[in-house]
Amino acid sequence: MQAYPQTIIEFRERFATERACEEYVAALRWPQGFVCPECQEKRAWEMQRGLHWCRHCGYQASVTAGTLFHDTHKPLRLWFEAMWYVTNQKSGVSALGLQRVLGLGSYHTAWNWLHKLRRAMVRPGRDRLNGVVEVDEIFIGGERSGKRGRGAEGKALVVIAAQEQEDHKGIGRIRMRRVADAAGESLEPAVWEMVEPGSTVRTDGWRGYNGLAELGYQHNVVHKTADLGENLLPLVNLVASLLKRWLLGTHQGAVRHSHLEYYLDEYTFRFNRRTSRSRGLLFYRLLSQAIDLGPVLENELKGGRNTQESTA
Repeated sequence: MQAYPQTIIEFRERFATERACEEYVAALRWPQGFVCPECQEKRAWEMQRGLHWCRHCGYQASVTAGTLFHDTHKPLRLWFEAMWYVTNQKSGVSALGLQRVLGLGSYHTAWNWLHKLRRAMVRPGRDRLNGVVEVDEIFIGGERSGKRGRGAEGKALVVIAAQEQEDHKGIGRIRMRRVADAAGESLEPAVWEMVEPGSTVRTDGWRGYNGLAELGYQHNVVHKTADLGENLLPLVNLVASLLKRWLLGTHQGAVRHSHLEYYLDEYTFRFNRRTSRSRGLLFYRLLSQAIDLGPVLENELKGGRNTQESTA
């Protein structure tokens, strides 16, 4: 049997019951068979509501415990519908749109679910970019108009890293990270997190990047000043333009600074998989990462993510 459905018809036939969804999650979580989280016993009785009763210690383990779906009061079938919808919308999803499609009675529930799924779009232990990588910063939004330049007030500063394809004909993968400011103390750790040492990093002449060579990068300054004039960082500038257009078109620009990282997660997930021909595979990837992620509490979402956390 195919690891994931290819069409909406296959999806709804395969996950027509709650039991089918529970079995699918169990197969992804325990590919070699059930393992008791308490005593590591592999023998268990399968109970109702996705419970496994360990034959050795009597521990009852739920297929959703310790996953993104931990303590959910909604059926897995609805979560599966949400993930299928999210991964099949190339331009992104708003909380209002998800609420309407799923028939959720609460906008808050849709907002909560979307942010949890955005957290799951960050693959644990993902590889850093390598080869030739362009790096630059952009300002996003702003509760009030601010001055221009790297000291812009009322705006969020985001570092974008865009990897050049091996054939030099386009953009490969991207990474994004929100930073507190444009000082070297903020920019250098961001580059280290996103780009593999030994790679060639192209930047403008901003002094915040002066320490990259000491960190083990081949630092290529494309212009001796930070005011480029012409487009000498075309890859990262294109990504920045597409990101701003996406935030405006999908979310009408209504993105709070405290939650910006979650939207960067979603955009990076979509951009890096833009050439995928199988939307079912994207559903499969998102579900697998939701299982590996672990529980996400609502109070963690309300406060947003600290700028020192990983975002791409």
